[in-house]
Amino acid sequence: MTATAPRYMTRFRCLAEACEDTCCAGLTVTIEGAPLQRLREAVAGGPDAELVERLVRPEGAGPDAAQVQHFVRPEEGGGAVIAKREDGHCVFLDAGRLCSLHRKYGEPVLSDACSTFPRTATRWGERLEVAGTLACPEVARLCLLAEDGLEPVPVSEDLAVRPEAARRIGGDAWTRHAEAVRATALGVLQRRELPYASRLFALGQLALRLDGFYFRGTEAFGDEADALLHDVLRSFASPDTLTAIHEGFSALVLPGGPWAGICATVLKARAGSVRSERFHTLVRSVLASYGGADSPDEVWRLHAERRERLAPALAERMEQYFRHHAVNHWLRHPFTDSPRLLDYVFRLTLRAAVLKWTLFGHPTVVALCEDGAGDTARLDAAAVECFQLIAKHVEQAPELHSLATGLAGHGGTETLGRMLVLLKGL
Repeated sequence: MTATAPRYMTRFRCLAEACEDTCCAGLTVTIEGAPLQRLREAVAGGPDAELVERLVRPEGAGPDAAQVQHFVRPEEGGGAVIAKREDGHCVFLDAGRLCSLHRKYGEPVLSDACSTFPRTATRWGERLEVAGTLACPEVARLCLLAEDGLEPVPVSEDLAVRPEAARRIGGDAWTRHAEAVRATALGVLQRRELPYASRLFALGQLALRLDGFYFRGTEAFGDEADALLHDVLRSFASPDTLTAIHEGFSALVLPGGPWAGICATVLKARAGSVRSERFHTLVRSVLASYGGADSPDEVWRLHAERRERLAPALAERMEQYFRHHAVNHWLRHPFTDSPRLLDYVFRLTLRAAVLKWTLFGHPTVVALCEDGAGDTARLDAAAVECFQLIAKHVEQAPELHSLATGLAGHGGTETLGRMLVLLKGL
């Protein structure tokens, strides 16, 4: 065993045509390098050669490019994008909801993204970590619903399918200390005696404390900064520090309308860009449950009432969803991709806010809140649908990143202050 993974990944098996969704829709798939060469060689001289040449387009090309030019060859550099049908599905998805290329030529002809999905592999030095994306319904079920799903366990690197394609982290002060920073953040998220919103606010405070000297691209990180960083991390591992942060956060009183307005804006922005009937059905039902979401203050009132009515047993179950979502996010998306830790925590909080707003607008959850039923199975099913569809169609969307950049402001205390608005509904 030469790698680690959360336990849920050892239980994952693709449901293929039995899945309620398909990974062959809603995602942009690039193919380059050796996989692109293997695909071209596999179809050469056969009936699919012309089809592949026509439907694998140069990356960044317009919709008509496939009609007039071949896809980029590996020796020319760059990559290519596999075309989609009008319904958003991959052009190579067959009538049985399986990949026709995989069926005919095997796994080696697939792009790295298609071959490894829903897995992600990250190499920290010589150590490999494998995690999964909640954009896959089965991963969402396994990750969110099992109490032990996030426990790290040793696994073979084969779990990554193509470990050679793993991204690498390391090389400077920003990444050299990343594992220690992440371990502290994960410890904060596991403090279940504190409300989830307080834990996220504590992560914001941690990020603010580090913001002045620990960031991507820093060139001045000597012994003094190293000692300061570890002092801050030790402080946030202390229950006393976290309790004090929670007490200060709990004393704040903020209006809920702005929170509701932001969440509605995110979902509406994506509704016009996504070609997925499952996603559109969810969006329509959530907006309808909030009266069209045209009045943020009224939406907040409805959300607050539903949250108050949710049976205590279900509230605890819901806490698990969001805790597991956050922990998995830290495992799947290294914070070192962001310019600063505070930027990463702000975006995580925005994702959590949109998820909470969506989940409490789901018809099943609305019904559970109204009748007071402690039906965990129904809540689980609604949560898996919401988390999976938001992960697939919202969390990595350009609209969300643009909105997050504008909402976050200019960093520091301004960003932390704006983060308070997002924490209101959590």
